[in-house]
Amino acid sequence: MKPAIFSAALLALFAAAATGAQARMLAAPPTDTIVVRLPNKAVMTLVVRDAQQLRQLPQYHLDSLVARLGTYIKRADEAAKGAKTDRVTMEFFPNQDAPGQNLPEQIRITTHKSTNRAYGPSNKVEVLLEKKFGMVVNIDRKNNDQPRAAATKAERQAHRDSLYEANQARNRVKTFVVVDLGLNALTNKGSGAPELRTMGSRYVSLNLDAHVRLGGTHSPAYIVFGPEFAFNNYMLEGNNKWINQNGVTSAVLETNGRQYQKTKLATSTFTVPLMFQLNLREKNERGHSRSGFTIGAGGFVGYRLGSWTKLKYFEEGNTYKDKNHGSYNLTDWQYGLQGVIGYHGLTFFAKYNLNELFREGQGPQAQTLSFGVRLGG
Repeated sequence: MKPAIFSAALLALFAAAATGAQARMLAAPPTDTIVVRLPNKAVMTLVVRDAQQLRQLPQYHLDSLVARLGTYIKRADEAAKGAKTDRVTMEFFPNQDAPGQNLPEQIRITTHKSTNRAYGPSNKVEVLLEKKFGMVVNIDRKNNDQPRAAATKAERQAHRDSLYEANQARNRVKTFVVVDLGLNALTNKGSGAPELRTMGSRYVSLNLDAHVRLGGTHSPAYIVFGPEFAFNNYMLEGNNKWINQNGVTSAVLETNGRQYQKTKLATSTFTVPLMFQLNLREKNERGHSRSGFTIGAGGFVGYRLGSWTKLKYFEEGNTYKDKNHGSYNLTDWQYGLQGVIGYHGLTFFAKYNLNELFREGQGPQAQTLSFGVRLGG
């Protein structure tokens, strides 16, 4: 329906309400209905509970509201064309779009699609203003003598479900800020590989993940990719320290009597993952859809941005922290496998570097395994 037709109809509706409908509603049951039949045989229905609600209508600036309703209905129609369900609901916020005009805080528009063999296809658009106002405007694009009543509890639930489906269809690509918190371990250890302090060898990454849906609206399959900035700590057990001597990096025992509180090698890396992920949903006890089981697997490539060693020790009543930057013969290019698994809001990750931690012949032989919990996404 064109916005101009809708505007004329709505203005006619309020003119009728101002001249005679208010007196009629004072003696009517708790819910009253005003029906306006448009020249193109469409029907518009206004349902109000009492005269006080009718008197509240002027506070909604009709010129601005009508213009925006026309735009919102057009957007709802466009979303409904690609939907697989007979009912699609979208929410809009006029007061946020045009502050200072005293427009409704929220407008919910539901598009109904149905096929009648006798009369052909028909479409119905339902506009629900904010809950505190309690007004429903129905636009039935087929001549229908039965006015539609205010939304029932079951219909409101259907609106919520269809709203989720509409959002899923509209948001085919979603982005999430994700933080991974975990630990590092050395695997496939060979010559010179040291023992790490488990809780001190931490892994942290900040990720911006893009989730691209594969298939239709209800498909749980996604491709996940996006930039990651990762920080790996390799903290040594005992009183050992990392050194780079004669072009070779190694972990050696301190021999001058100094006792270290912490001694670690740290790296920063820029990484790009690529994963295939399934995000399954389930119904809770109230029948609402929520996040269920998540599982994903894929790989990653990255590049080492920087590396440094840090020594922390206590000497002559003072605490010292020595920090030295250098390559320490670490491998620059990173690549490997990764995966996630989760249920509801709890998700775990694991990353396995297929590359050696150090360049061949210039450091201990080992590969990195990172694992922990994923926050966000």
